[in-house]
Amino acid sequence: MTEDSSTPSAEHPENWPQRQLRDATSLRALAHPLRLRLLELLGVHGPATATELAERVGHSPANCSWHLRQLAAGGFIEEAEGGTGRQRIWRFVPSGSSYGYSDDAPEVAEAAATASAIQLEHEVDELRTWRATRHTDSDRWRDVAFTTQSILWLTADELEELSEQVAELYLRQVRRHFEPETRPTGSRPVRLIAWGIPAKNLETEE
Repeated sequence: MTEDSSTPSAEHPENWPQRQLRDATSLRALAHPLRLRLLELLGVHGPATATELAERVGHSPANCSWHLRQLAAGGFIEEAEGGTGRQRIWRFVPSGSSYGYSDDAPEVAEAAATASAIQLEHEVDELRTWRATRHTDSDRWRDVAFTTQSILWLTADELEELSEQVAELYLRQVRRHFEPETRPTGSRPVRLIAWGIPAKNLETEE
């Protein structure tokens, strides 16, 4: 299952609105690298027009506008007040979402797999970009940035427990993503990606 948590005004993370994406339309809205980029920009920097976003991503305003409408159709963004004519202002809809359930219908499962693959490519591209450009960052940030990998022997229950522990670490900081006033001086967006999966290629037949 893939999850993305976000923050409404509730006091505790467990009370934040959550969406279970069980329809192919919403999942297909996520299945495009430019849409993921637009969604991230709206989540991090706040409401913007297609023209403003186009300047950030290097695409035409018309192309960005079309992709923004697809995200809106999926319920991930919505129109904000203050727009005029074609200069509509879009805002991120604060919510967490999860998808990739074992009992999904075939069409939904296929859409979820596609969305997951594109999201993975997006994150790997971001890692490659960091590695290629980290020499331009400060010594301090180069020293604290990290990647880690390990092979563990776990039961299904232990993996479930580890998943919950990792999610708890995320939730300690996720409020800052959508509440700028909670961000300490000197903070910046940091990508933190985790997965725990059976190592199929290391298994032996019993």
